[in-house]
Amino acid sequence: MSDDSQNSTSQPPLDNPKEMAETFYQAGKAAFESGQYRQAISMLEKAIALLPNTSILGGEAGIWLVMAQDAAGRYEDAIALCTKLAKHPHTETAQQGKRLLYILKAPKLKTNPEWNSKIPDLSQIGEGEGNAATLSSYPKPKARKRKPKEESEELEPIDWSQIDTQDNQFIAIALGVMSLLLLGWVWLS
Repeated sequence: MSDDSQNSTSQPPLDNPKEMAETFYQAGKAAFESGQYRQAISMLEKAIALLPNTSILGGEAGIWLVMAQDAAGRYEDAIALCTKLAKHPHTETAQQGKRLLYILKAPKLKTNPEWNSKIPDLSQIGEGEGNAATLSSYPKPKARKRKPKEESEELEPIDWSQIDTQDNQFIAIALGVMSLLLLGWVWLS
């Protein structure tokens, strides 16, 4: 084996557009998953530029690019690319493009600021500092008031004339059987 063949097997050649596109695609996915949307857009656009429009990898990179553009706030670009992806020759890519297009075109829900919980950034606080000050900046929860018992909720006296107080014969029979068993056990031992 020559040195040229060993070099090509250990490292992908940088002049191969498909390998470069795969590298850009993987870097774009990693950037998207770590929340670096601008970097993801840049990497995925480079990957798409190196691939044919009809390739499966180009379609997958396009789907990731749509999600990165949406996350970065570039809605018009995401919708335009998604419209192209909905007509992709690879059926799975076309289905994903149609689903994403449906989601992107859906009306955005307006949220009330009261519904959101504000989480303080604790990365700036050093160990042991600001604990009491941080906690004191939040309002104390309001104490719940207990309802006073109304006089009408008091227990009413029991009317014994309406309750059946006759002895239950089952209890007498059960006690009799238990006493016979106990006597039999004592007599046999």
